[in-house]
Amino acid sequence: MRLKDISEAAFATLPVFRKACERAEPHDIWKARRFIEEHAAEPLSLGKVAKQVGINATHLSEKFKQVTGFKFVEYVARTRFERARELLGDVDLRISEIAFAVGFQSLSQFNRVFKKFSGKSPTEYRSSRQTRRKHD
Repeated sequence: MRLKDISEAAFATLPVFRKACERAEPHDIWKARRFIEEHAAEPLSLGKVAKQVGINATHLSEKFKQVTGFKFVEYVARTRFERARELLGDVDLRISEIAFAVGFQSLSQFNRVFKKFSGKSPTEYRSSRQTRRKHD
């Protein structure tokens, strides 16, 4: 399986986490989140997303946090983390392949973010999933 195929498969199955789904969400924030989710495997910056949405980067940053409850950078990292978490179930994929397929720029960045959000390293997380499956 090619890395591009792995990435596309992961992004297609991501359950979207949204704090703002309980209330009407401003269209520009919806567009920003959608762009992030569709392009998370690519390098993303606040400026790039703001330009895509058509608003000032500072305004997007403030409004994004206010509406979603997440800072822009954290939302991007969480989106990538969720996709990586799904891919870790495939033991045929190396952890480094997964990290780069979901958009992390380095393995150390991936490991740091993964541990922050899950409390485990990607290797520990994968091992715990395999252990649970054996007991089910």
